[in-house]
Amino acid sequence: ALSNPISDNKKQERFLLLALAGIQFTHILDFMIMMPLGPEFISELNITTHQFGLLLSSYTFAAAIAGIFATYYVDRFERRKLLLSLYACFIVATLACGLAPSYETLFIARAFAGAFGGILGSLVQTIVADSIPFERRGKALGTVMAAFSVSTVAGVPLSLFLANHITFLGWRAPFIFIALISLPILYLGYRNIPKIAGHLDHVHEGSRMSQILKILLAHQHIKAFIFMAFIMITGFSVIPYIALYMTSNVGISTSYISLIYLCGGIATLMSSRFIGYMADQYGKVKVFRFLAVVSLIPLLVTTNLPVTPLWIVLINSTAFFILISGRMIPAMAMVSQVVENKIRGTFMSLIGSVQMFASGIATVLAGMVVTIGADGKMEHYNFVGYGAVFCGLITIWLVGYIHSDTKKT
Repeated sequence: ALSNPISDNKKQERFLLLALAGIQFTHILDFMIMMPLGPEFISELNITTHQFGLLLSSYTFAAAIAGIFATYYVDRFERRKLLLSLYACFIVATLACGLAPSYETLFIARAFAGAFGGILGSLVQTIVADSIPFERRGKALGTVMAAFSVSTVAGVPLSLFLANHITFLGWRAPFIFIALISLPILYLGYRNIPKIAGHLDHVHEGSRMSQILKILLAHQHIKAFIFMAFIMITGFSVIPYIALYMTSNVGISTSYISLIYLCGGIATLMSSRFIGYMADQYGKVKVFRFLAVVSLIPLLVTTNLPVTPLWIVLINSTAFFILISGRMIPAMAMVSQVVENKIRGTFMSLIGSVQMFASGIATVLAGMVVTIGADGKMEHYNFVGYGAVFCGLITIWLVGYIHSDTKKT
């Protein structure tokens, strides 16, 4: 049974999903805004490119580690209180990033923001799974994942716009902006997220470590972890290097990079709920496999493009963002249903950590493959694309095993 079914109140469900989508949007946006601001950080903080890389990874790996630590307590607290408390801490950490006086303090603030943000992501998905029946969960996750998709692709142009137009703040502007818009979202969550405590009624036997190991090593859970890791590797081996490849190899002006991400963001906003609806109507496995197969086309095109007109690049990149992010909607609907609700929080925290580690590893491995030639062009990006296609094909094979393990609660 669901921890807190709200199926009888569509208006309450709508506001719940709106609050959860807002939380998801801000914590992913907080991660994305760093990427295009490298030159500003390097010049204003007087740091090297290596130090900037450490600044980026501090968020990702803090999120992954926090997700593992969260397994100790996430199923021992009432969900609403835990979510709102963590979100308040996230807002404070993000504001601290905007006010940081030095590289060292910014590094520490980023790690704290990543730690709170990483737990928030898995907790949001846990609450959706606890509150929305499986038959409608694809559409519900589509709403939440739309926020994920839009923040992923809108973070780059928004970050550049704020930093360039609020000149007296510079790189601090995006962090302060996120902290400010998070406050009304916190209030929205306070008013509309119901108490979710059904999972607390279950007796947890044995030590907490033995419980976590049991969840971690369960056969069906291992399959879900591997499935999610390959989904993340497929996307994040390619995504971090798109902007560089477009400017150095495809002949796209740097000023148009924001347009590529903006088109992708608007398109994913419009497509995510539709993909969720289709997953509910026609089956999560069927929709996932369709999206995963079709996504391989723009993925291969993206990593093999020669000098190309902007309009062709926009069509391909928009299709890429719609399909790569769209796969996550039926995938998360199935993965969230692999476990009973009494241990779902712990399991989803582990899933969140797997996602963070896998995306970090994918970026690092792809970075070892691609090189910059003497002419300034990126080389071997096509090999990264072939590797991503291989990982994508593995997810198409694995999804059948995940579906067979889902528990129809």
